[in-house]
Amino acid sequence: MGHSHSIHNRNTNRRRDNAVNHTVNNRSMTVTDPNQFRSNSPEKSVEEDEEYEQYVYDNNNILILPDSCLACVFQLLSSGDRKNCSLVCRRWFEIEGQTRHRLSLHAQSELVTAVPSLFARFDSVTKLSLKCDRRSVSIGDDALVLISEYCKNLTRLKLRCCRQLTDLGLARFSRNCKSLKRLSCGSCSFGAKGMNAVVDNCLLLEELSVKRLRGISDGAVAAAEVVGPGAAALSLKFICLKDLYNAQCFGPLIIGSKNLKTLKLFRCSGDWDRVMELVTDRVEGLVEVHLERLQLSDSGLAALSNCRNLEILHVMKTPDCSNLGLISVAENCKLLRKLHVDGWKTNRINDEGLIGVSKYCPNLQELVLIGVNCTRVSLEMLATNCQKLERLALCGSETVGDAEISCIAEKCAALKKLCIKSCPISDHGLEALAGGCPNLVKVKVKKCRGVTSDGASWLRASRELLAVSLDTVEVESQDAVSDGVQDEDPAAASQIEEANNAVSSSTSRSTSFKARLGLVSARNLVSCAFRKWSNFGGGS
Repeated sequence: MGHSHSIHNRNTNRRRDNAVNHTVNNRSMTVTDPNQFRSNSPEKSVEEDEEYEQYVYDNNNILILPDSCLACVFQLLSSGDRKNCSLVCRRWFEIEGQTRHRLSLHAQSELVTAVPSLFARFDSVTKLSLKCDRRSVSIGDDALVLISEYCKNLTRLKLRCCRQLTDLGLARFSRNCKSLKRLSCGSCSFGAKGMNAVVDNCLLLEELSVKRLRGISDGAVAAAEVVGPGAAALSLKFICLKDLYNAQCFGPLIIGSKNLKTLKLFRCSGDWDRVMELVTDRVEGLVEVHLERLQLSDSGLAALSNCRNLEILHVMKTPDCSNLGLISVAENCKLLRKLHVDGWKTNRINDEGLIGVSKYCPNLQELVLIGVNCTRVSLEMLATNCQKLERLALCGSETVGDAEISCIAEKCAALKKLCIKSCPISDHGLEALAGGCPNLVKVKVKKCRGVTSDGASWLRASRELLAVSLDTVEVESQDAVSDGVQDEDPAAASQIEEANNAVSSSTSRSTSFKARLGLVSARNLVSCAFRKWSNFGGGS
């Protein structure tokens, strides 16, 4: 009885604005020790227990916090911690549900029956992720439309492997969720009609990411339909396309997005030269461009020279691009801060292109070179002219040796982070770093057979504040690496890769295809290394 009476008092008083004053004014006595309520007399035990519980409640600051304060606390917790908090009591359960803005659900077909109860509790969701594994049947149009009726204020939606969704379902969803700002879909079955419905109805759409969209993989069908520009073209700032056949059907959308800032194209088949020329003629505000495994020549790359505000450029595994295209971009894009180049060991981008970058891009802060045979000549020019260079990665270069590392140590005064992988350097190169690069805080060396643990230890001892990471694992055979990459890529990506290789067969290829695939892991190492280095500070 005493326990239930105490709980009743908590529930009736918890929402009062004067909870603190109410607690103080209703204390019957001043208590310094809660155990003074306790007595050895059994006659008073019930009353004392009630008074003790009331004391604990009155002195528990969390319980007297208003709902708005608890909501702020919950916003700072991880998803798992929020779930645990919702189990504490009914009040916390309600507050946690009403203030949750982000929700991730397993999008299996059975979800449709749970939608009403789920979104009756989570009625403030604005960011929703629906993911289904490949072995299960995903939600269909009915479930997605039902969700849109409950979540009309949805601003972000992520769809993964929802293969039962069709163009019709996506169109009905877009009519209900007109506040959508970000859409990311991967391995779904709808096509151009569904995407057009989104860009026509969601006027506030700012970010669009599309990966392996099965509905436009058939060339015969996709040739008759294009995406965009639509009403959302005026608000779009970010477009990312990955692993798509006929991705050029998104051309009108890209060209019509006048305010586009970021464009990312990964492993999309077709000739992109003409598309890039049209895009850069009409979209001059691009700040960030990623181009990877595309059929793109110097003319397409040089088209980026129209983007005078370009700050970030990634040119990865585009074997038809050479020094000419890179120099054209550098000459006109003087605000360039980050440059990543994967030459795929074709040697079409080398010292000549890098010297052009050093002449025209004095604001360069981050440079990543993979499979690019640069020498001391270009590195010295970069160090002299790009005095803001803070992050440098050299991977898979046959010409980067001890002399080049000594040049970096001597000339790169602003350098903070250095990554070297699969380059013919030795302990002598590391020794040069002991007295150079005064701002260096992190060095990562991987798969450089000439570097020993003794050399790394000596460098650590010479510069105690320098973090030195050394990986001396033997380089895997090219066949093993190639097989590993192919196993990781889905079937669609593999087919696109084969198509790109076929259309690029006219390019001079002195190095075998497997050798090029062996460099795939280099890019992953660099991006991982820069993420791990973020705790050391440095400009972005």
